[in-house]
Amino acid sequence: MKVIAIAAVTAGGKTTTVNAIKKQLSYVKSLHFDDYVFEGEVDNFYQWVLDGADYNVWNLEPLAKDILRVKNNGNCDYLILDYPFAYCHEQIRKYIDVAFFIDTPLDIALARRILRDMGNASGKDIRKDLTRYLKYARIAFVQMQKDILPSSDYVIDGTMSTEYIAKEIINIII
Repeated sequence: MKVIAIAAVTAGGKTTTVNAIKKQLSYVKSLHFDDYVFEGEVDNFYQWVLDGADYNVWNLEPLAKDILRVKNNGNCDYLILDYPFAYCHEQIRKYIDVAFFIDTPLDIALARRILRDMGNASGKDIRKDLTRYLKYARIAFVQMQKDILPSSDYVIDGTMSTEYIAKEIINIII
């Protein structure tokens, strides 16, 4: 069984890509980072970057246990991790066979996040969120591009269609 990590910034296309891959391959399981609550989760990403952007502050033991459970169960060919850190977290790095980074421009990821998460928000709320993004959050996304992208085995153009991205990944892993 191969463990495949799909990384990107928030709203960069991780989950959509993982779901597209699962539709095209048989004997695939997936684990999604956003389904977990971890000790050490970062609340202030701006300060996290200023403090050195240590990805290991997250205690990913629940995810590691689930990876081992799926691996030991042995009833799939691929375990796909919808997981933002690629090889940058020591606790999970050892389980990954290949890591992909979907390189989605930050403006596209921001637009997707607003459309996905703020569909019913007022203009005032959207402006407030954009101000917070520019002042505090963008620095963390830029940091991920500096750290996660170069640590990945493959970088996929995030401006391409989901179908194209999934096909590229499948062509590499099979």
